[in-house]
Amino acid sequence: MKTAQTFSAIAKQISDVTQTSFEIENTKSISGGDINAAFLLEGKNQRYFVKLNQANLLEMFAAEFIGLTELAKTQTVKIASPITFGQTDKNSFLVLEFIEFKRATPKSETRFGQQLAQLHLQKQPYFGWKIDNTIGSTPQPNARSENWVTFWREQRFGFQLQLAAQKGYGGKLQILGEKLCERLDDFFIDYKPQPSLLHGDLWGGNFATDNENNPVIFDPACYYGDRETDLAMTELFGGFGQNFYAAYNEVLQLDSGYKTRKTLYNLYHILNHVNLFGGGYASQAEKMMQKLLAK
Repeated sequence: MKTAQTFSAIAKQISDVTQTSFEIENTKSISGGDINAAFLLEGKNQRYFVKLNQANLLEMFAAEFIGLTELAKTQTVKIASPITFGQTDKNSFLVLEFIEFKRATPKSETRFGQQLAQLHLQKQPYFGWKIDNTIGSTPQPNARSENWVTFWREQRFGFQLQLAAQKGYGGKLQILGEKLCERLDDFFIDYKPQPSLLHGDLWGGNFATDNENNPVIFDPACYYGDRETDLAMTELFGGFGQNFYAAYNEVLQLDSGYKTRKTLYNLYHILNHVNLFGGGYASQAEKMMQKLLAK
């Protein structure tokens, strides 16, 4: 995937955008998740984090760039500043500020809980977002909707079910999914979500702290939706301590129905894992649907 020509083109674009000459002195491959290749580019007193993928995935990086910019404008949780994005003959790329990460502490988790609540206080009049983006590498539609249940049925849960059917996951998964689609209103009888700015993919791997213990979030899949969806995903794979949840609840109290709805919201991500990775995620999704239908 990587070539000297690719990195040379990226360095030139960094120089053009920052209006500061950048010449690569060292290139280091670093951990970047399951979807993209990631690198640290180092020059004289300059360091940048770069994601690379196939050339035809430019729109994915463009959407991430816009999402990071949207998050940065809120001045709530720290993000790696987006520098530029672009395309070469062989690759698409995204360039961000490089931040040294370290493990969270109880103090930084408390701060993150408070800051995430402040992020969720950023509102707009409708659900969705100004552009479509991706969740992982899966398309994520964000068409404007005035009704949250309709948005979730059509653009989140239902959309992932359709993708699963196209990939050959039929039978029980689809039967349970159709039944759950018909019953979605039952989970919102006494709860009316408001459109909050969301990170959208807030698992433990997309959160860290910098050297000054400031919380940092990255790899967003932003849109405006029910804030419970972000909280639900923090519980999906673990990694967040009680200090985080206590601090969040001090600013924004969670509704009692969240304990049930978090399974509904995390079902979206498990279905996305079905579509991305297959494996045992289909049976996990079926069990989650059965649990919800039993409510």
